[in-house]
Amino acid sequence: MTRVIAGHAGGRRLQVPPGTTTRPTSDRAREGLFSSLQSLLDLEGTRVLDLYAGSGALGLEAVSRGAASATLVESDPDAVAVLRANAEHLGFRSAYVVAQPVERFLAVDAEPRYDLALVDPPYELEVEPVLEQLLPWLAPDAVVAVERRTRRSTFAWPPGYEQVRERTYGEATLWYALLASAP
Repeated sequence: MTRVIAGHAGGRRLQVPPGTTTRPTSDRAREGLFSSLQSLLDLEGTRVLDLYAGSGALGLEAVSRGAASATLVESDPDAVAVLRANAEHLGFRSAYVVAQPVERFLAVDAEPRYDLALVDPPYELEVEPVLEQLLPWLAPDAVVAVERRTRRSTFAWPPGYEQVRERTYGEATLWYALLASAP
């Protein structure tokens, strides 16, 4: 069972897309994610971008905890239907579902800018090119969190990011970065 962990929708259940096309972030990893984020930014009023949103558990959790809005980008049709149902079930009018591939979404002009980007692609996907595309979409003080398989070879942020921490929760490792300071 996947649920919203905290905030005004805390404890409410979320549907999960059928099949194996998505991999929901575990409750334990989401708790760790949002605990780490608390020390990096104030979620209250932030604009959140949830890439490879799946069920929407990450972006919807952010809205439950005070984010002003969340844009949930997902291309799988079953997951998109679940995303829309979850946002409606929670009554989150500030959760916007974008039904298209992440790379296509990021290929257009970067507007608006996001304070927090949550990047949780399928483990087999190379995420570095997506992170390069993401840079223009980020506000100057943005935080980016990426989930990767723990047993994966080392992960390296592309230029433009400064890693600030890394946390492991079983099969998942969460990597956190800020935008790199200009030299």
